[in-house]
Amino acid sequence: MAINLQKGQRQNINAPKFTIGLGWDANNSSTGGAFDLDASVFVLGENKKLIADEFFVFYNNLQTPDKAVTHTGDNLTGDGDGDDEQIKIDLTGIDSRVKEIIVVVTIHEADSRNQNFGQVRNSFIRVFNTDTNEEILKYELDEDFSIETAVEFGRIYERNGEWKFEAVGNGQREGLAKYLSLYQ
Repeated sequence: MAINLQKGQRQNINAPKFTIGLGWDANNSSTGGAFDLDASVFVLGENKKLIADEFFVFYNNLQTPDKAVTHTGDNLTGDGDGDDEQIKIDLTGIDSRVKEIIVVVTIHEADSRNQNFGQVRNSFIRVFNTDTNEEILKYELDEDFSIETAVEFGRIYERNGEWKFEAVGNGQREGLAKYLSLYQ
């Protein structure tokens, strides 16, 4: 049975292959324009920086060089139930330099469309075993991010040979550029 996490809680991930599912619903009527939310993954080394530019996984770079982190593709609308975007992780093949994986969701062209996460509801991140589809954990973001255009949903990190997930739920106004400046 899946564990529902609260902000700041951590949980072991006891599956060598797992999928990160991200979901959300947007209120299209509030700005008159469609929402396009994008999941991005920063694969970091011990120094908390990208191992190389190719370890930034997003809709224009769907896979790390070691093929251990794979984005399944950009969902331009977020319509429907369940996961809107997914990232598959294979710890059995991950580069030995990887110590942390940051999962961020941003609103594409948020400023020009006058959009923010306050107009997004039912946001969640979940982790499930890729082989069995058994859900390991879920974190539902319940904060009102009324000015934020980017949110770090969670992070996966390695400590003492074990991989753990932390429910983060921190937003900021500077979009993807802010995260790039932090991790490059």
